[in-house]
Amino acid sequence: MNPNTILLVEDNPDDELLTLRAFERGGIANPIVVVRDGIEALDYLFARGAFAGRTAGAPLLVLLDLKLPRLGGLEVLRAVRADPVCGTVLVLVLTSSRDDSDIARAYELGANGYVQKPVEFDDFVRVTRAIGTYWLMTNVPPQVGP
Repeated sequence: MNPNTILLVEDNPDDELLTLRAFERGGIANPIVVVRDGIEALDYLFARGAFAGRTAGAPLLVLLDLKLPRLGGLEVLRAVRADPVCGTVLVLVLTSSRDDSDIARAYELGANGYVQKPVEFDDFVRVTRAIGTYWLMTNVPPQVGP
């Protein structure tokens, strides 16, 4: 696995496309793996299920939606933080929710950041550039895994 990979956990195909286009327009060249629900996210992170054969290693950054089928984003975050290998992976909540309880709970569970998805494409590009500048180029992440 490329250690610069971004894991995008997004169930809405329109938001997925918007995010991928915004990252491209924002000049973010990191490989992006997309999963569409919470179970699939954990399978990818823990190299199990459909991802059992993938090369082990955590992504550089997880962009996590909250409202997901099968297992919600907060439950994914809880499971990631409880894992000794993936527990320090950078998790940025990227969601449409502006609910104060969602924000508080995400930080309580160990989110590194919380970003509300902009509605306008140009604003989304601006946000992805900011994500890229800080989380991918400026921030020094912890070493994840063995």
